Amino acid sequence: MELVADLLKFIVPASLVLWAMYLTVSSFIKKDLVQKELDIKAETTKTLLPIRLQAYERMALFLERISPNNLLIRLSGRAINVSDFQQLMLAEIREEFSHNLSQQVYMSDQAWTVIKNAMNETVALINLSAKDLPADAPALELSKRIFEVIMDKNVNPSEDALRTVKQEMRTNFY
Repeated sequence: MELVADLLKFIVPASLVLWAMYLTVSSFIKKDLVQKELDIKAETTKTLLPIRLQAYERMALFLERISPNNLLIRLSGRAINVSDFQQLMLAEIREEFSHNLSQQVYMSDQAWTVIKNAMNETVALINLSAKDLPADAPALELSKRIFEVIMDKNVNPSEDALRTVKQEMRTNFY
């Protein structure tokens, strides 16, 4: 019986010391893991931030390039008639969009939807403007008609989308 009491005198304090050591070591390990996770997140943010900013910049450029004003100026003189000019503008928009398609990964769903809607509205604006014109009419007629539709309906899809993209960028990165 005395042997059991002597053993308990050594085992109980030793167990308490081991338990305290376990708690201390596990606390340090948890802290270290949390710190490593924070370091990884910081490094990821450091790497990802410029890419995300570049995505917003590229989409702002895309919206500027498909803006009817810029599109008409850039492509004027490349087509002779309305049909060719319409197809040229639509092909240019599709090409620009395809080139920037991967940028959606770095943007919010809302911003990407606004950008796609702006592109679709621009395509619809071009098609609506070309609908009433003869296919063999001079390309300049389509340009005039697009500007008339913009003025009549007071729409500029790229402008509204660009405003949304800029606002989201400011909210997320400033």
